[in-house]
Parts: sequence; structure tokens; C-alpha cells
Amino acid sequence: MHSICAIAAEEVAKRGLCEASQGHFRTMTTLILHYAPDNASLCIRLALEAVGAPYQTHLVDRRAQAHRSDAYLSLNPNGKIPVLETPDGVMFETAAILLWMAERYPSLLPDDPIPRAAALKWFIWMANTLHPTLQRLFYPEQYIDAEHSNALRTFTQNALRRHLGTLEEALDGASWIGQSAPTLLDCYLCPMLRWMQIYPDNLSDKPMLADYPRLLRVARVNESHPGTNVLQKAEGLGPHPFTKPTLPDPPEGNAL
Repeated sequence: MHSICAIAAEEVAKRGLCEASQGHFRTMTTLILHYAPDNASLCIRLALEAVGAPYQTHLVDRRAQAHRSDAYLSLNPNGKIPVLETPDGVMFETAAILLWMAERYPSLLPDDPIPRAAALKWFIWMANTLHPTLQRLFYPEQYIDAEHSNALRTFTQNALRRHLGTLEEALDGASWIGQSAPTLLDCYLCPMLRWMQIYPDNLSDKPMLADYPRLLRVARVNESHPGTNVLQKAEGLGPHPFTKPTLPDPPEGNAL
């Protein structure tokens, strides 16, 4: 387990999250989400709002490279956003945090074993297939030299359309997403549907959500949830954050 006591002792004492001398957690009544607007932390924040969990946010200023600071790297050595500080330790990786939450808030997964199994299967697919595809599309320079980045983006756009088509078929009759209460799949998928339509802002020929009516329905249902409305204001996501997204205008921080 990665202990938050790895943070500098003075920071630990200031925030009162654990006994630095003993390395033991006190009871935490509030989770702490390290976030940046319209980043993967949005998936976690949607889930926190969906279950009504008490939490605080700690802005990670990407423009100031705060995610590469020693303090942040002590929480997540990969320098990625988000991080969630919990009574069980520091959690990172979006999918891992959402699964941790689902263990503590059962409403994030179906009760019935058959749709639950389908939900877990497609959740892992989102983490292993869909999310990495978007990362290659948004950050080709992390995967290939600049000379070949355009070719990678073209290849990745084609792969993204195939993946969306696969998921569109899987949603036929699905009860594990797009219902009256969000599941962890709603919280993971809807931000990705948002991002693929607006990032990178200079990329043409982005996928059209209207071409995938079941995905569009999921996006529309999730726009009606109270937690989405909270985050529209908190992160400046605009009036239609999933179905007709625009670049964010957050009250603090920046998305890129």
C-alpha cells in the first residue's frame, strides 16, 4: 500500500491525514481528490457526486507543471491525474479508483450477477482499450516521434471509430449503463465521449456522437443527473458537457 505518509512530514501534519510518527491513518470523513478541470479526475468526481460521498478537491495546476512536482510524485510516481486520498491509502489510476469506490458504494455496479459481470467486462475494456486509444490520439508525441505523429493520429482515429462501433453494439439492451442512477461505467465513459469530440481542438474529422445513437442516449441520460450539473459549474463544462461539448472554462486551473 502506498502511504500518504510519504508526503513531507510537515504537509502531513498540516492536513492531519495520518500520524506521521506511526504511519497509521486516522478515520477520514472526507476523501481528497487531486484534480485538474476536464481531466480523468472528472470520472472520479462524477462517481463521488453520484454516491454523495463527502470529498474535498485539491487543484493540480497543470500549467505550473504541478503534476511533476516532488510533492505530487510522492502521491503518484507516474505524475498522472487523478489521485484520491482514502482511508485505505493513496489511490491512483482512474479505473482502480472507480473499482475501489464500487467496493464501498455498491450502487455503482448492478446487483444482479449477469449485468454485473457484463459491467465489469466492459469497464475493463474501457480502461484497457478505449481510454488508451484516446491517450494516443491526444498525446501522440508520447508514443512516436514528431515526424510520424500525424500518421499515428490517423491510425488512432480509425481505431477509435471501430471501438465506438463495438461498444455501440454491446449497448443493445444493456442495463449496466445509461440508467436512472449512474454506474461506474457511466462515470468513466461519458467524459471520454466528451473528450473525443473536442480534443485536440485543432484536429479535424472527429467522431460524431450522433452516428452512435445508443452512446448518444447514454450521454444524454447522464447530462440529466444532479452530479453532472454540479460539475458543469465546478469545472466550467458548458450546458451540454457530453452531447454537445465545448472547451471548458473552469473557475480555477486549466485542462491542458
